[in-house]
Amino acid sequence: MLSIDIRTLGVIEYTDALKMMSTLQKQRINNEIPDTVLFLEHPEIVTVGPRARNDGVAPPSDYRSHPVDRGGGLTWHGPGQLVVYPIIHWNKGDEKSVADIISKIESWVIASLETLGVKGYRDNRMQGVWVDGKKICSVGLSFLQWVSRHGFTINYDTPTGRVENLAGCGLQESTTTSLAQLNYKIDRKKLQDSLLDTISDILNR
Repeated sequence: MLSIDIRTLGVIEYTDALKMMSTLQKQRINNEIPDTVLFLEHPEIVTVGPRARNDGVAPPSDYRSHPVDRGGGLTWHGPGQLVVYPIIHWNKGDEKSVADIISKIESWVIASLETLGVKGYRDNRMQGVWVDGKKICSVGLSFLQWVSRHGFTINYDTPTGRVENLAGCGLQESTTTSLAQLNYKIDRKKLQDSLLDTISDILNR
């Protein structure tokens, strides 16, 4: 089984994380590093993907924003959200397409939530992971030679109203929320530990 380098980081500005991911992606393509997964958080910012730009969707004026090249539309980042960036060369038999890879990431999140007593699931309204009718996990990736950048987020205890007030990609306001707002009291360490406990079974690395 391939090894993964797990890097647990603190709060990092989004633009600094972009530079870090770009460097790591090039290193992974050149086999200078193994598959690498970053765990971190960002100060509040809304990233604007190509789908949002094409649809003319923008965040409200009181949100900082930054354009990105990963798939999807608007994604909120901020306190109380675990951000996971897999810099992985996806080359296994069940990783033949972007849809396969996104499904595998969703399965990873669902499995990790299950260990915490939370039932996560997919919903045909939008990719990601949902709990109790609300979206708590967003997934958006960018690839170069099948090595990924960007990744996924899990909202565990975000400030009240901030992610809920953001609408985009056909979802209504208040569709996305956090586990805390759904009365699941889970901190970052428990969430991160659950992802680490399930990574081998789901990603086979």
